[in-house]
Amino acid sequence: MRSLRPVPVDAKRAISGNGPNSPGSWAAAYFSRVVSPEDWARQPQPVAAPSRPPAYRYNGWIVSSKTFYIETFGCQMNVHDSEKVVGTLIRQGYEPVATPEQAHLVLYNTCSIRDKAEQKVFNRLQQFKRDAGRGKVFGVLGCVAQQEGERIFERAPHVSLVAGSASYAQLPQLLVQIEAGNRRVTGLSLETDEAFETDFTRRDNPHRAYITIIEGCDKSCAYCVVPFTRGPERSRASASIMAEARVLAEQGFTEIQLLGQNVNSYRDPSPAGWDFATLLARVGEVDGIRRVRFTTSHPRDFTKEIVDAISANPVLCNQVHLPVQSGSSRVLECMDRLYTRDEYMRRIEWLKASPRNIALSTDIIVGFPGETEADFAQTLDLIDQVEYDSMFSFKYSPRPNTAALTFEDAIPEDEKQRRLLIVQERQRAIQIRRNAARIGNVEEVLVEGRNHALGQWIGRTSQNQTLNFTHPDTDASLIGRYLPVLVTRAGPNSLAGESPVM
Repeated sequence: MRSLRPVPVDAKRAISGNGPNSPGSWAAAYFSRVVSPEDWARQPQPVAAPSRPPAYRYNGWIVSSKTFYIETFGCQMNVHDSEKVVGTLIRQGYEPVATPEQAHLVLYNTCSIRDKAEQKVFNRLQQFKRDAGRGKVFGVLGCVAQQEGERIFERAPHVSLVAGSASYAQLPQLLVQIEAGNRRVTGLSLETDEAFETDFTRRDNPHRAYITIIEGCDKSCAYCVVPFTRGPERSRASASIMAEARVLAEQGFTEIQLLGQNVNSYRDPSPAGWDFATLLARVGEVDGIRRVRFTTSHPRDFTKEIVDAISANPVLCNQVHLPVQSGSSRVLECMDRLYTRDEYMRRIEWLKASPRNIALSTDIIVGFPGETEADFAQTLDLIDQVEYDSMFSFKYSPRPNTAALTFEDAIPEDEKQRRLLIVQERQRAIQIRRNAARIGNVEEVLVEGRNHALGQWIGRTSQNQTLNFTHPDTDASLIGRYLPVLVTRAGPNSLAGESPVM
């Protein structure tokens, strides 16, 4: 029985990039088709829009009516959704630009998992609220769009488009309605047979690619809006996933990240009937793929077979993100997380027993309604026991439609902040200690870029750690290569080293 009593209210149950050079910006993107030339030829032709003036002047810019800017908030799922939007718009003849000032169509792909992320979007919209009358078109996409629906038009009257993540394939038709003079256009249905990919996906990174394997979530965590904003779980056929992985490998992508709100609950709808562990192992066998990652996992569905697959194949990255949220079984029950502390720790034991030295990361929520000092102490104790390699920690944020919105015993904001700082300081000390133990190791890194100011290359290890290193080559052709790097220094959030290894 719950120890946190809901008040008598009838409530329904059910890291963003934002700069021109961030993952959420598409100004200097590397674009790559996911479809074959034969498939390209079979795709439907772009939807014709009514004619409009080809350009107009805005704050000194000459703005073409076929330009767009998109800013992405939130998780990797949103980043990949934006790749789908970009591909769809380019197919329609739109051109991406570097700033919202240069764009006719300004889109925000949004996250609603916490109130702070939602408020960022409306703050952005406020910055441009006078500009709709000067020719620009504004659209809100993603989870905030699905959550708030037409209420967005009331909060931001200059917005013309509100579309959830299940409606991206319909963007051309929705934009035609706007061009025809409709000021408020929506695409909010979650009842769709649209399966994961639009016809064209444009990749931001020329070496790493996302593949969506499952959409939605059937869990009902008391604090989470995902079942409302993403809908029920829908698994993608294994043959479709494998075909996309092979095409990506042929195009030169060497790292694949399998995406889903809960990848562990993947169930192949085709007769093959693969579970997630089988799918993971098979993707790791695709020729040309050097690394395979996945996110996000739910501990309830995390099996030992997943650990066995990682242990058996070095292509599968030795890094797992396994959100615990709390170290207290009482709080976990109130959160409806569907596992106890002991059940979670059993999965940690599987991971730590692997010969691959699997790096572990997690999510922690502090200040959930009714969380006592004893509950919080159990969370700190679990952090000490596991010794995570990295962590995302948050204050509890009430969200619309969720069961926790009705719970009594809310934790004061200053107490939530105190607990958050304690968690972050505890984790920082663990990361300093664990990273220091890596000094002297030789790590294989995928070179991702160069910090010209420091004269260093930026790489990422299989354990998903950033490793900044020196190398005599300064040519950009180094990007995308895999290099051995000797770790010589360590901080709380990254490693430093040198290559070539002597």
